[in-house]
Amino acid sequence: MQLVKKDAVSWLTTLPDSSVDLVITDPPYESLEKHRKIGTTTRLKVSKGSSNQWFDIFPNSRFESLLKELYRVLKKGSHFYLFCDQETMFVIKPIAEKVGFKFWKPIVWDKVCIGMGYHYRARYEFILFFEKGKRKLNDLGIPDILEHKRVYRGYPTEKPVSLIKQLIEQSTKEGEVVIDPFFGSGATLIAATQLNRVAIGCDISDYAHEKASSRKNDRKTVS
Repeated sequence: MQLVKKDAVSWLTTLPDSSVDLVITDPPYESLEKHRKIGTTTRLKVSKGSSNQWFDIFPNSRFESLLKELYRVLKKGSHFYLFCDQETMFVIKPIAEKVGFKFWKPIVWDKVCIGMGYHYRARYEFILFFEKGKRKLNDLGIPDILEHKRVYRGYPTEKPVSLIKQLIEQSTKEGEVVIDPFFGSGATLIAATQLNRVAIGCDISDYAHEKASSRKNDRKTVS
């Protein structure tokens, strides 16, 4: 597992063309900050009831430069998964298509338990599924709703390793390169390492590096 501390776009510019087999990432998009500020999700809110540290937001205005670099570094015949909410989905999709990605569909991550909110409390999150060129999924019998329990009391917006593993198993084979430009808790890198893929990640946050480094040698991590 390789960890880099740098701005995501700046880091991607250092990677060679067509050098990556899969991207799975969860950028700290703008709408998260909006929900955090108005307190619609205590999990992300900095308060007496939450020990979570927060992170710098990646503005919507930078998504085109990010997606251009992701398209460049991905090999032809590869997949790209991006976690986001319903607001950011409508920002990302047209930009990704503009730079060359084929958009297949939003995959729904069913967290099993409901979260915070006012109007139909949230139980899911979107994973946007993009493709460069053409690559067949390894198992065509997997549905577009994936059930994995959310991680409690973890890194802000932490994703379960089991969920990331399912995406990696669908879109790569052993020995291929998986990257995450916003690795956060390190879940993508842990999952890739456990599945014998080459795992490389970048994050500008000191807290992310502390968290991921503490898990780096734990091949038994499952959540």
